[in-house]
Amino acid sequence: MNKPNKKAYVFAAQGLEEIECLTQVDLLRRSGVEVVLTAVGGDLTVRGAHGIVMQADALIEDVDLSDASALILPGGMPGTLNLQADALLSDALKKAAGTDVWICAICAAPRVPGEMGLLAGHTATCYPGCEEYLTGAVTTENEVEVSGQFVTSRGVGTAIAFALKIIELLLGTEQSEKIGRSIVYRA
Repeated sequence: MNKPNKKAYVFAAQGLEEIECLTQVDLLRRSGVEVVLTAVGGDLTVRGAHGIVMQADALIEDVDLSDASALILPGGMPGTLNLQADALLSDALKKAAGTDVWICAICAAPRVPGEMGLLAGHTATCYPGCEEYLTGAVTTENEVEVSGQFVTSRGVGTAIAFALKIIELLLGTEQSEKIGRSIVYRA
């Protein structure tokens, strides 16, 4: 029996943290997950917080997120605020809440589902100082937290651990460990 295809949408907003974004795109694609780098804000060209320019695959208004296995939000500033301001992304997160879609956010980006109240009653982690925005969540300083359908992580230094956890959740421990070995992660 073939495994169903997994599809992840990584949302790119002007001012995002480049490593947090591109690490997810790269490692998930290496693992066989179909990844759509999806721009919010109406422009396929996204400039990160550190001046790195990337070309998204699609605009959020042009994708049908109903086939998503994971919705992934990179952090960074002002990228997180730009994600938060996007009504289509907010709507997508609300629709995904309570389903089998993984909602994943790293660094400051957990504040997006956090301020929507989606993390209430869940354990979550985030960039130091952003805890106040995770309304109703129990916060930790762990690299990665999985609680219910939510995966959260702390920042650039945890981007690989975050990606490998998403791979594990989508494709299993064996695939996650294989990708980790292939990139000599914590060898």
